[in-house]
Amino acid sequence: MNTLHLESSPYLLQHANNPIHWKAWNKETLTLAQQQDKLIIVSIGYSTCHWCHVMEHESFENEDVADVMNTHFISIKVDREELPHLDNFYMKAVQIMTKQGGWPLNVVCLPDGKPIWGGTYFRKDAWVDSLLQLNKLYQEKKDTVLDFANQLNEGITILSQAPAAQEESRFNIDILLDTWKKSFDWEYGGYDRAPKFMMPTNLLYLQKKAALHQDQTLLDYIDLSLTRMAWGGIFDTVEGGFSRYAVDHKWHVPHFEKMLYDNAQLLSVYADGYKRTKDELYKEIIDKTINFISANWANGEGGYYSALDADSLNQHEHLEEGAYYVWTIEELKSLIKEDFDLFSEVFNINSFGHWEEGNYVLIQTQPLETIAQEYNISLELLKEKKGNWENLLNTYRSHRAKPRLDDKTLTSWNAMYISGLLDAYTATTNTKYLKLAEENYSFIQNKLWNEELGLLRTYKNDEAKIEAFLDDYAFYIQALINLFEHTGEEHYISTAKNITDYTLDHFLDHKSKFFYFSKYSSDDVITPAIETEDNVIPSSNAIMAMNLLKLGVLYEHTYYTELANNMTETMLSMIDYPSAYSHWLLVQLYIQQPMELTWVGKDSLKDNLNTRSKVISRAFVFNMDGNSSIPYLSKYVANEETVHYLCMNNACQAPSADNSKLEQYSL
Repeated sequence: MNTLHLESSPYLLQHANNPIHWKAWNKETLTLAQQQDKLIIVSIGYSTCHWCHVMEHESFENEDVADVMNTHFISIKVDREELPHLDNFYMKAVQIMTKQGGWPLNVVCLPDGKPIWGGTYFRKDAWVDSLLQLNKLYQEKKDTVLDFANQLNEGITILSQAPAAQEESRFNIDILLDTWKKSFDWEYGGYDRAPKFMMPTNLLYLQKKAALHQDQTLLDYIDLSLTRMAWGGIFDTVEGGFSRYAVDHKWHVPHFEKMLYDNAQLLSVYADGYKRTKDELYKEIIDKTINFISANWANGEGGYYSALDADSLNQHEHLEEGAYYVWTIEELKSLIKEDFDLFSEVFNINSFGHWEEGNYVLIQTQPLETIAQEYNISLELLKEKKGNWENLLNTYRSHRAKPRLDDKTLTSWNAMYISGLLDAYTATTNTKYLKLAEENYSFIQNKLWNEELGLLRTYKNDEAKIEAFLDDYAFYIQALINLFEHTGEEHYISTAKNITDYTLDHFLDHKSKFFYFSKYSSDDVITPAIETEDNVIPSSNAIMAMNLLKLGVLYEHTYYTELANNMTETMLSMIDYPSAYSHWLLVQLYIQQPMELTWVGKDSLKDNLNTRSKVISRAFVFNMDGNSSIPYLSKYVANEETVHYLCMNNACQAPSADNSKLEQYSL
């Protein structure tokens, strides 16, 4: 029987009524497969995955398919966001076998979980034929299947190992940047390809690097990217929030699902952009994104849900990708009325903005200043009209069927959002964003921390479950350090240190000096993996390296510092395509020329926040206004007059109350 109704994951619950006898991943299910000597089907996806929905409708809701799967296999459904270590493991297997990957991810395994065959989306007939052949092969040539599984597992083990330092380092940032720039789209920003992902961690590093070294060409590229992303359909100008990626090269038509992790990271990118340029468009993006998250994903307890689906019910009550977001000319004319021509000029209700079947996705292609001049109206009036149009469309759209909500709360994504909120706070000085960050911290600490188990990964219906993975720890430690840096409250940094020590005890591979993605003491059948590459989310090991550097300074803890330096040096020695290692390059900005700026005195927090209102590329910035128990700060004495201490390359200048002296340094 199908037991997914016992789960809390929205993705698993979507499959709870399938005729297939789906099970969850657990020891009992694996034991059942071994007792019955049946192959296992592991089908992995997530709630907002469009092609997962397609395969469900075509195959997993079909009685004939269910008969094959139920008769010959033990079938397991996995939410990749709940159990990312399984997704990483089986994705490596499929990539070895097929040279490609994606979701849905469907793998056939031995009864012990070792993979023997797999792929992504399959049409119904191909799926059934493959399953029947695999079952026959397993029954008739079991030894051959076992041999292949062992060979494949050896390949996965090799891919899961920590990187080894190259004897002769190939690292040269200028050469790497020259190579990197060849992949840039100099017309629309981002990368010159489709589909087109925003890759926030790439943009974060490139912007800080460009600001630090005053690389105007690179800054122009960043501004092109941020502007075109903000104008494009990938950003929902009506309500706010970014979709996961665009299917075209001009950021026009999104794959309409929205994810918390993208929006959390992009807050930091746009915050740096606003700090650097004071471009009101960037501030608009920050404010709209946070308003969208609060309106749609707040769980009522200080935390936030995970995602909105790409699919929603259309006017015929059928699930359709993008139905909630797109517009027909008739709808727009009836809503905008006499301003329709001006609206069409702003949002390209023309051949450029047309998507398909008479539907339009709103996209800008020129600044409002240009359009205001063309129509001989004031910029202020056009901005007012644009805001009114968006409110009107948002009210109208609220009566449509909303996309399906993934209402689980994930520790790592919420921790990312804390950091994004703090960057938004120092960019805009909106104290509401600091308050939201502090409330999110309280939620994680109160609901997702367990004194015996450590962090838990997911929360829903007042229940936290699943022991956390490295990304949960890394991003939460990062959030705690950021909270300390933005408030000066020492309980944040002491909590960060305690959780870091827990992470060292339970995740560190003492041989390679990198961190496993899952606890190495786990008795899971999955090969423990060390993940070091960035993707749409930065490498957890890279986040830990920066965490260790900051804690190493504050606690004068040489082990933290040496560990972070060794990890980073190893990674830099082997970088060949920099886009996959941008967060390591961000760590390298500090290591290349360590810089610490500490404000001490009555107004230290104010001066700290003023410093953070500008782009910080490499410096660690702290403040204290009284006595401190933190070793690095405890040597300072706070007085009425606030002074700053600037240290570079382990040498400190004399304290100074003259803040103008800092202007000569790039922080």
